Amino acid sequence: MLTAVVLTYNEEGILPRCLEGLSFADHILVFDSHSTDRTREIARVSGAQVIERTFDHYAGQRNAALASGPEETDWILMVDADEIVGPELRDEIREVLASDPGHDLYRIRRKDHFQGRWIRYSSGYPTWFPRLFRKGKVRVLREINEEYHAEGSSGELKGHLDHFPFNKGMQWWLDKHRRYAEMEATVMMEETRQPIGLRNLLSGDPILRRKAQKRLSYHLPFRPAFVFLAFYLLKRGFLDGRAGLEFCKLRYRYEKMIAIRYKSLKTA
Repeated sequence: MLTAVVLTYNEEGILPRCLEGLSFADHILVFDSHSTDRTREIARVSGAQVIERTFDHYAGQRNAALASGPEETDWILMVDADEIVGPELRDEIREVLASDPGHDLYRIRRKDHFQGRWIRYSSGYPTWFPRLFRKGKVRVLREINEEYHAEGSSGELKGHLDHFPFNKGMQWWLDKHRRYAEMEATVMMEETRQPIGLRNLLSGDPILRRKAQKRLSYHLPFRPAFVFLAFYLLKRGFLDGRAGLEFCKLRYRYEKMIAIRYKSLKTA
């Protein structure tokens, strides 16, 4: 049995599209952080189960969601409300689950959309996100930009999630990333005291490689500028045109917020 889990908070605008893409699942669970709009109503009308939980942090929310749902659940597909499962990925998930999967966790790439287009280069594509789990075999660590730890092996799917992070508008995105910056700076304080894990920079596991790259970047001077140049020039964000430039500037702004908060924590 496949249960699709959607984490929500005030997602009435995009939730219908998300739920439509998950209609192939045997059960849909909307795990809500006490929305104040029509999110829960939309979910219930669509036939989804709704569970409310006060948000503490992302790892806590995801672990609680993974432990919820029907007892008969064998697999969990966990998505955010701004992630849409298209026909190609839907069919691949069906095929994988029907073939006695050998992994406990599957990662999926995302196509980030901004200003009406897929920003392939400036988004750092391909980045992999754990989204399909064997129930009871995965736990989530790290309060933001979470880390997923599976008891068994991990695999990768060929299909993509379509990701619409700006579906609520630019101001909402900025406000959200101000909160992210606060959380990321706090985690950064802890992780700068830990080993970087340089050998993982060449790991075949994209998650371990990305984690090592991130920890290494914590020690770089002028980190926000470095991130901008890395995505706009090294990752060829300029090929995304005006949208790519604007998105890389937003990445710079986010990293600057983290740096400011991190400095204030260090000097406190």
